[in-house]
Amino acid sequence: MFSYRMPSHEAEHAKAFQLSDVQDIRPAVSIIVPTLNEAENIDRILGDIIDSVREHFNFEIIVTDGGSTDGTCESANRWASRHPIRLVRNDGPGGLAEDVFSAAAKARFPILVVLDADGSHPASSIPDLVRPLASGRFDMAVGSRYVEGGRTVGWPLHRRLLSRLGGAFASPFTDVSDPLSGFFAVKRDRLLAAGSHAEGFKIGLEAIFAGGDALTVTEVPISFTDRIKGKSKIGARQFAAYLGQLVRFSRGTDTSDTFHRFAVVGFAGFVLDFAIVSMMRILGADITVAHMSGFCFAALFNYLAHAEWSFKDRAGNSTRFARFLLLSVLALAMRGGFIATASDLGLPFLWVLMLGIAGGGIVSYVGNEFYVFRSDTFLPSTTRWKLASVAVAAYVVMIRIVYQGSIDLIPQEAYYWNYAQHPALGYLDHPPMVAWLIWLGTSIFGNSEFGVRAGATLCWLLTAFFLFRLTDNLFGRTSAFLALLLVSILPFFFAIGTVMTPDAPLTAAWAGALYFLERGLIGRRRRAWLGVGICIGLGMLSKYTIALLGPATIVFLIIHPQSRHWFLSKWPYLCAAIAIALFSPVILWNATHDWASFQFQGSRRWLADIRFSTHTLSMFITALLGPVGLALAGITMARLVRLADHLAMRGPATFILVFTLVPLSVFLGFSLLHGVKLNWTGPLWLALLPAMAKIVADAVKQGRRARLVAALKVGTATSILCFALFLHYLALGLPFTGYSSTLRGLPIAWEEFSAGAEQIKAKVAAETGYSPLLVGMDAYNIASQLGFYGQGRTALDDITSQNLFGQNGLMFGTWHAGKASAGRVVILYGVKENSVSGEELAKWFDTIGPVERRAVQKNGSVAGTFFYRVGYGFRQPT
Repeated sequence: MFSYRMPSHEAEHAKAFQLSDVQDIRPAVSIIVPTLNEAENIDRILGDIIDSVREHFNFEIIVTDGGSTDGTCESANRWASRHPIRLVRNDGPGGLAEDVFSAAAKARFPILVVLDADGSHPASSIPDLVRPLASGRFDMAVGSRYVEGGRTVGWPLHRRLLSRLGGAFASPFTDVSDPLSGFFAVKRDRLLAAGSHAEGFKIGLEAIFAGGDALTVTEVPISFTDRIKGKSKIGARQFAAYLGQLVRFSRGTDTSDTFHRFAVVGFAGFVLDFAIVSMMRILGADITVAHMSGFCFAALFNYLAHAEWSFKDRAGNSTRFARFLLLSVLALAMRGGFIATASDLGLPFLWVLMLGIAGGGIVSYVGNEFYVFRSDTFLPSTTRWKLASVAVAAYVVMIRIVYQGSIDLIPQEAYYWNYAQHPALGYLDHPPMVAWLIWLGTSIFGNSEFGVRAGATLCWLLTAFFLFRLTDNLFGRTSAFLALLLVSILPFFFAIGTVMTPDAPLTAAWAGALYFLERGLIGRRRRAWLGVGICIGLGMLSKYTIALLGPATIVFLIIHPQSRHWFLSKWPYLCAAIAIALFSPVILWNATHDWASFQFQGSRRWLADIRFSTHTLSMFITALLGPVGLALAGITMARLVRLADHLAMRGPATFILVFTLVPLSVFLGFSLLHGVKLNWTGPLWLALLPAMAKIVADAVKQGRRARLVAALKVGTATSILCFALFLHYLALGLPFTGYSSTLRGLPIAWEEFSAGAEQIKAKVAAETGYSPLLVGMDAYNIASQLGFYGQGRTALDDITSQNLFGQNGLMFGTWHAGKASAGRVVILYGVKENSVSGEELAKWFDTIGPVERRAVQKNGSVAGTFFYRVGYGFRQPT
């Protein structure tokens, strides 16, 4: 069953109402105040605590001191003579954790409150923390800065960001918004249950982790203020301890001996790897065969050494070797990316090899530590899936980044790079956002493949961020992590983070618009409509299809009674005005270019020849989602349709159905009479991903749908393996695997093709004494690649496409318009022979040469063939 997270303001009101029945209960509370050289603050904090609790509770205060030398203990003893206060001295090396747990062991009462002695936490909020526990409904209450009503006073921006980042690191282990809070109430037995292994200074997080799914936690808003007196104890040592705490939670190495053994084995494997690769290169093996051979030997050595020595205390099982094989392929692919990138940068072989080994070694280290030789420490199933989601997302992002600069551009990317070389407010076949992002990326990283694709990585990260937040709002943190997993492994979303096309910014804007729409429609946040307007406006600058969210919103407002009041509010109309204002550059461009783009994307498509393509659309959807994604989508849609009539789910279920089905119905209707394209429906599945993630989250939590969970595991492993090996194949190839022998199929050897074309150009120029015009004999593919890979050698003024002969050249027809071509020598390039062999071409020239053929090689193998022909004395036919 789906569950929906109540908006926080409603939850707080409900909680206040529920707690009214315990106002007359007088609980007994032990208040623990850890101190270390807090003489300037101890008097004030003890006075505030006593004033805040004596009318509400039977209480004791335990000042647990970690070795103060400034008079803190003397002050505490003076208070102890007049109030129920005890001082506990701790001289051991255990730090804050030992101080708190020693006090908890000596506490008299079953409810404990822990707060720092620096005065940052409001003692007046202690009753609000205790009452949920006294009522028996919760085991722990956390004083939170990050729920509605909570705030932080006096902190600069960088400290706020660091605090948020630290909390994000802990999010796989808890759904608490402020897991690093040092102000909490907890049942004594729950805190003591975490004591035997607790380290570091985040004691509340220890209790949350030890309690697992059985611990019931609530958050109470507090106003946190920075200390007024004294010096903060937080520094590099505490941060390192916190990271160690998280590693321990993740079942990582918990002893220095284990780490040292791991390092020794890793170094020995590095030496073996380096020696084998170097020897094979000396014997003449290419880099791909050499690096893969060295890796295989070193990986097998590392596995045996780790199993028998590094992790001998960790029990093996029947799946450990299978996990090792999976990890090995992933590490090998990452290593290949580093080698390809280092080679493209022109680094010496020694550096290429060392960077490759280091890149693969990082994956091997993390994978062996937390996956292959994982400890048998118990982790809740939800935590395991959260950690797996983070690991998969991090790997997918990293492997895309390391390969993006070493794989040739696909023709569409090269075409959009040509956009960026001709700055404008609009273009015939797309709005300008893709050109702007490519301009930004190449301005920072140069005119390279990485510079072109840098924007794709940014757009994917924004997509993942908004999807995570949307899912968290709808179905909670576990579902949010599983949504992150899905957006990492489904083919469409992997692709939009890899290549730079208009779909990348469109998808990011679509995800942002859905997040703000949910905040406005379900969360009832008026200002969220401003975010909707900004995202739709930016999306319209990327691709016009995001406009489908407009009718979807209207449909939702009509069928969801609680949302109809927005029709009478200014906010949706302000949203539309913002979107139109952001989109106005494209409107202006169309107004000055005979509405060319609107006609191209609108009437041209709708008036095209009638043909039925719904079956094709179905196949495209299958390709975009993959088998696992398609199965999950079907199960989820069936569940949502049943739940849409359920009162508790009416809002979120209707939201997901409407924002999925309305755009989908448009594409389905269009496919009844017209052709469709592969990528069209990709972004609309963002609306369904939260519910798909919820299906999996429920199955994991409840131990049900074992086949579905197993299929997701297999699908995840298969997806990342296929993605990783495919990238390796594109950049370096694979042993005993050739290429398709056609340049049209994959982004392989376009740079080599352009180099060959440049050689032909130089030869013709030397023979004729004139610089020839280069013409790609298709709409834009060949001309775009010649433009990008010929940069610095061939001016864009000397490149165009088949528009020269009156055929469709898209924007090349505009860019080349008005340029003098009469009398020029022209070289025609095609990847299909018939594109340059037509007899009708002769009438455009005084004379024309024969069709020539040339093979293109990459990594020593034939990767494709192209054809060319030289025409002399270009003229308009009569």
